[in-house]
Amino acid sequence: MKPVPLPTPDTQEWFDRIDAGELTVPRCTACASFFLHPRSSCPRCGARAVELIPAAGTGVLLSFVVNHRAPAGFEAPYALGVVALAEGPRLTGIVRTDAPDRLEVDAPVRVAFEERGERRVVCFELKEAGR
Repeated sequence: MKPVPLPTPDTQEWFDRIDAGELTVPRCTACASFFLHPRSSCPRCGARAVELIPAAGTGVLLSFVVNHRAPAGFEAPYALGVVALAEGPRLTGIVRTDAPDRLEVDAPVRVAFEERGERRVVCFELKEAGR
């Protein structure tokens, strides 16, 4: 079985929103910085005024690896990528594609969700032109 996240008190609301099919990005209300992963204080200015903002759900593939040996629960080959979200923070996730060997750095992607039991996890799909 694929792993599922175990929320902490600082990440519970963020994961609850993912379970509801919504990606959000924490933003500091004091300095307006976006950051990931969720926490109770801003990593830039230290303020404890953080809110979750709905994300655009788009980004760019910064880096990726195509795994040809899959751990339990995964089917090879599959791609794991680092995505720069439109809001700026970076997020790691599976990149869904039928042709992982054709992935390219700077490819536009959009967020998707994968069901894992009672939880959802963030993954990405290649964004086709015009969509």
